[in-house]
Amino acid sequence: MKLTKCAIALGSNLGDSLATLKSAIATLNNTPEITVKSHSSWYKTAPVGPPQPDYINACAILEVALEPKQLLAALLEIEIKFNRIRREKWGPRTLDLDLLLYDDLILETPTLTLPHPRMTERAFVLVPLAEIAPDLVHPVTKSAIDQLVQKVNCSGVEKMKM
Repeated sequence: MKLTKCAIALGSNLGDSLATLKSAIATLNNTPEITVKSHSSWYKTAPVGPPQPDYINACAILEVALEPKQLLAALLEIEIKFNRIRREKWGPRTLDLDLLLYDDLILETPTLTLPHPRMTERAFVLVPLAEIAPDLVHPVTKSAIDQLVQKVNCSGVEKMKM
């Protein structure tokens, strides 16, 4: 199978979020048929949804030899390894891995929509993605990520100092 370039978003706001995200990147890179090509800096971001702690977010570019549904299944398995429990929509979580882009594929199934349906509205996705893949083109809007990030309110997304 040919290798496909994908973009994912990572987030955490429960437990030691930074350690969890670093471990998730390592776990992804050690997963057969997934290679982490790059990942963004870490960003502290205000939560969306019910009252909860701030998040740490990042994005990563992957090269995969998996079909979209196989990749989604691998991401969900990794979330479970990090004790992800789905209690409420947009609620707090130990780890959230979202498949944003799978090359230029446009797909809508009951379990997977590509590109991610809300990525163009979310500064906590677009800011870190623009850092590592500014020229990546959203297949629906036909806009580059660095153009999309200019259209959202980026207050509440702060690059962490390491």
